[in-house]
Amino acid sequence: MHYVIVGGSASGINAIEAIRSLDKEGKISLISDEEFSLYSRCLITYFLAGKLTEDKLKYRSSDFYEKQKVEALHGIKAKKVLPEKRKLLLDNGRELAYDRLLIATGASPKMVEVPGSDKEGILGLRTYQDAQLINERLDKVNTVSILGGGLIGLRAAYSLHARNKQVKVIVKSNQVLSQMLDSGAANFIRRKIEQKGIQVMTGLAAVEFLGGKEVSGLVLDDGRKLECELVIVGKGVRPNLELVKGTEIKTDYGIIVDDYLQTNFPNIYAAGDVAQGKDLISGQSTINALWPCAVAQGRVAGLNMAGKKLKYDGSMAMNSVEFFGLPVISMGITRPKDKEYEQLVREDEKNFVYKKVVLRKNRVQGMILVNKIEQAGVMGILMRKKVDVSSIKEMLLEDKFDFAKILPIIKEGKELFTEREFEESTISY
Repeated sequence: MHYVIVGGSASGINAIEAIRSLDKEGKISLISDEEFSLYSRCLITYFLAGKLTEDKLKYRSSDFYEKQKVEALHGIKAKKVLPEKRKLLLDNGRELAYDRLLIATGASPKMVEVPGSDKEGILGLRTYQDAQLINERLDKVNTVSILGGGLIGLRAAYSLHARNKQVKVIVKSNQVLSQMLDSGAANFIRRKIEQKGIQVMTGLAAVEFLGGKEVSGLVLDDGRKLECELVIVGKGVRPNLELVKGTEIKTDYGIIVDDYLQTNFPNIYAAGDVAQGKDLISGQSTINALWPCAVAQGRVAGLNMAGKKLKYDGSMAMNSVEFFGLPVISMGITRPKDKEYEQLVREDEKNFVYKKVVLRKNRVQGMILVNKIEQAGVMGILMRKKVDVSSIKEMLLEDKFDFAKILPIIKEGKELFTEREFEESTISY
């Protein structure tokens, strides 16, 4: 059996471990266009901020591929898959035959296409190489413009502020973190980062970049000009689908997969930020481009490639981040548009506390916790297991749960939980 994996990040690494747990001798080949490998993308902004050294980025040890008996091909790009021939074309001219294929090509930053966008100093931030390119420019940079107020943009802003740069965040929508938070919670985050000296400008977009060979500024859509020597584009990501273009592999926004992470070709699987599957809360087909989802999908895909028939329950929008000591967690649906959703909100501006729980038919569909996040674990389990919370609704916004009230409904639905989830839910703190 020859397993071929395209992509060396969370899904690819976890797929290797899953395959090896069942098949000790089958051949595994991994193709990655990155030279630097086995690192955690989640830590890139901390590396850029100077908080972590390169060795602390490692997600697995340097001898991982050797120990797992993997043929690792780095700095090589997979150009196209030929599903009918069970072959993969590489950019070095090699054709690689496979029995099982995992496409874990991830996603790339969405760049802006406006006049001047080809100037030097306009960069995305997703990989180790991106962080290195930014690092190389910082000595001649005083002011940075960040385009985008999502997680990527705000983490980049934090990193460069830590490097003593003047940072301006330009956000097209009317709030930061619009994919993660509602406007109420977003206002707390904005206040916190502005208190630290980062300027946030909402409802604006860059329409032109200024300068010669290198960027020296930009023009906003209201006519204002901003000076900057570096632009970081943090406007989200798009799945890397080049490998399957022109093939019969079904795609939508991403590569469409079933409950087993198989594509419409049974011997081809997809996982991570390129795979489009079921959302656990909404039931819709979507991509939740998150590291934990990529890890779980890689494991399930790897096990299934090696012969198991294991269902993936589905992914869920889930983010946990901290900005200048202010922790924030969001899960599920946080900005419902349908009237059938009930929204419970508690707000304490003085203490930077914001809590929101979204309910539908007495089931938790989403939540936002700012500053007081201790109950996130139990809330997440209630959400994933679709537990009826009608009897404890009044306590969902409290900082401490009355476990005497919450235990009965968890025990009543014990069959919904795995043993570990049940144990975690019934521990009192």
